[in-house]
Amino acid sequence: MTDTTSNKMWGGRFAAGPDAIMEAINASISFDQRMAAQDIAGSRAHAAMLAAQDIISDSDADAIRKGLLTVLSEIEGGTFAYSTALEDIHMNVEARLKEVIGEPAGRLHTGRSRNDQVATDFKLWTRDQFDAAESGLLALIKALLGQAKAGADWVMPGFTHLQTAQPVTWGHHMMAYVEMFGRDLSRMRDARARMNESPLGAAALAGTSFPIDRDMTAQALGFDRPAANSLDAVSDRDFALEFLSAASICAMHLSRFAEELVIWSSAQFRFVTLSDRFSTGSSIMPQKKNPDAAELIRAKIGRIMGANVALMMVMKGLPLAYSKDMQEDKEQVFDAADNLMLALAAMEGMVKDMSANRESLAAAAGSGFSTATDLADWLVRVLGLPFRDAHHITGSLVALAEQNGCDLPDLTLEQMQSAHGDITADVFDVLGVENSVNSRMSYGGTAPAQVRAQVARWKGIIG
Repeated sequence: MTDTTSNKMWGGRFAAGPDAIMEAINASISFDQRMAAQDIAGSRAHAAMLAAQDIISDSDADAIRKGLLTVLSEIEGGTFAYSTALEDIHMNVEARLKEVIGEPAGRLHTGRSRNDQVATDFKLWTRDQFDAAESGLLALIKALLGQAKAGADWVMPGFTHLQTAQPVTWGHHMMAYVEMFGRDLSRMRDARARMNESPLGAAALAGTSFPIDRDMTAQALGFDRPAANSLDAVSDRDFALEFLSAASICAMHLSRFAEELVIWSSAQFRFVTLSDRFSTGSSIMPQKKNPDAAELIRAKIGRIMGANVALMMVMKGLPLAYSKDMQEDKEQVFDAADNLMLALAAMEGMVKDMSANRESLAAAAGSGFSTATDLADWLVRVLGLPFRDAHHITGSLVALAEQNGCDLPDLTLEQMQSAHGDITADVFDVLGVENSVNSRMSYGGTAPAQVRAQVARWKGIIG
């Protein structure tokens, strides 16, 4: 490919080419070459429309179509020579197209601008990322459902403030993340539907006087409709911001789960064992098995959220329509998308491979006075006490158990009655961990029957 600064595609206006510093700050080909396939798809749709509208000849359109396929094959084959002097992917492709087919290449840009061209390319690329995120989330949700179904009745401690609160089931805890990632899935789908309008044909900012058919190009590229305002079409980056926003929330959920896996896999908890595929050793301590994949996932939120903030800052002060600042939109989205997809895949792999230690979970479930709330509920339900009184009585029994170095079920009936004389031996039926979780039958509760019902519901949702 010819690499020259003397024949710029926007030439004629300027007598001298840019110096090296200007070329370096102005060029985006080092990163926007990732949109090559989308750029060529948009150009093919545009050329076909121009021919259908008799704006260019069928022979020129055919030459453009074949030439673009040649350029695409060079790019996919790794033989395409990118030029920083040609600034971006659009001008690189068009310059190479001219070398391949000659004069008809100059007619491709009729009725469009780089402004609507880049908006179209970027939308197509981002739309692919929404689809990839949806696939990754579905795979992760399925892995979580597998864990939830297997451990629907495995008891474990539920925490608040990272302190033992009440017994729950392993399946219930897994299903909490299904709900989280289900909302992420909904956000991705919702944003994708909203962004699916075609900017192509908006031209520089005001539309074009050529009799183009924007519905034709929108349909060819899989858009639902053309964008209705040309000024907005070329200056809109909401689709990228929505992707970054949804990605940031998803990454936050991944980070929360990763944090729990780091804690759970520690020697102090031993709730789970992560597979060797997602762990590493220590260079000096042979006993170590580090949850490095989880730790790296936990860190990804910084990069992804940072991208969200960075693009928001780029866009916040821009007047309509296009400004060169918007060249800074892509690297942030590219990096965030790469890291989100990697984190989703790694988390799916960890969830599929990890083994829950049922014995450790059960042992921890009964510690820390986890059935204290069950005792208070029993006092209300059976003895008719106001909840605040029941809460106070239960607190005094917890203090008594602490003094005796035992848990609530280990207290004698006489010790129980020292706090309230009407307590009967039936109270011990609610103090067992299994009884506790089985009693939580309210919708969305931790009872195994409720967990299995939610697993079935989600399997119906995702198919």
